[in-house]
Amino acid sequence: MSKKTTIYDIANKLNITAATVSRALNNNPRISAETKKLVLETAASMNYKQNRLALALKSGKSKNVGVVVPYINRSFFSSIIRGIEDELYPKGYHVIITQTHDDQKREVKNIQNLLNAQVDGILISTSHTNKELEHFESVLKKNVPFIFFDRKLNIPDMSSVTIDDYQGGYDATQHLIDQGCKRIAHLHVDNGQELYERRLQGYKDALTQNGLAYNPEYVIPLISDMEAGKEAAERLMQLPVPPDAIFSSTDNGLLGALKYLQGLEIKVPDDFCVVGFSNEPFTQFMDPSISSVDQSPVEMGKIAAQVFLEQVENSEVIKVHKNVVLPPRLIIRKSSTKKINELK
Repeated sequence: MSKKTTIYDIANKLNITAATVSRALNNNPRISAETKKLVLETAASMNYKQNRLALALKSGKSKNVGVVVPYINRSFFSSIIRGIEDELYPKGYHVIITQTHDDQKREVKNIQNLLNAQVDGILISTSHTNKELEHFESVLKKNVPFIFFDRKLNIPDMSSVTIDDYQGGYDATQHLIDQGCKRIAHLHVDNGQELYERRLQGYKDALTQNGLAYNPEYVIPLISDMEAGKEAAERLMQLPVPPDAIFSSTDNGLLGALKYLQGLEIKVPDDFCVVGFSNEPFTQFMDPSISSVDQSPVEMGKIAAQVFLEQVENSEVIKVHKNVVLPPRLIIRKSSTKKINELK
């Protein structure tokens, strides 16, 4: 194993001090342009690599930002990461990505590891199992910028970037009502997360404000996967008076429900309308294509990164928190366009 080149090796080769080499590598204005150029060229030829952790300890800035998500392989979260990187990379920051698998213990370890790595900030979508606040409060004590996105907890002095989940639930339900649907069911991810509760409340309010009765039998709890969606649809269709539409708080659950309905040869949207939430990529390629509430994940990621930059670049306002709420956008496709089909 070859020995790593140090600033002392560069200094010996150029017959200058190690301090001069260090200043040149860090673009110190006290060093002439000619010396900087010589040091950089020599460092490159000797395959010198700067120790980022050592630089972080010395300068107080690592130029690394930690991002914590429940699952990296979900389109929504990967799009948020893209938005974060698009905003931070041009500013010289590198993103360290970790995932929790919706496990609080793993979340705590990830946050601690990121703090140990001297990250300049942490952006997180918290796990749904999270019941403790202590590990977040420890970040506040260290004055490390901390921003929630999508999934958040209500902690003073912590910033967040979310969408208006209530309005998304309301708009989706209102759209189904406008299509003539009277018995609208809701597939509810019942894991205690505030965002799902707000979607449920938007659904309830849209019903009551349009003179439709809220029926608890039409609200089916589920986890966000296809099999759970199939089971939920089966329960609904076995009711004495089954629904004529479904608004689901998750596209993945709705996909399973749609497959079940098609297995019963129920025509969507002629006899039954469905709307999902998240606008997953597969929704536009289904037959019929699925209407869904878009969450603007790339924009959410960019804004979360901008909130971080505001805090890290002005230490005087680091404790001033900002809560950004983005408007939802209902993408209407064939799965819910009952009235349009009737006019054809």
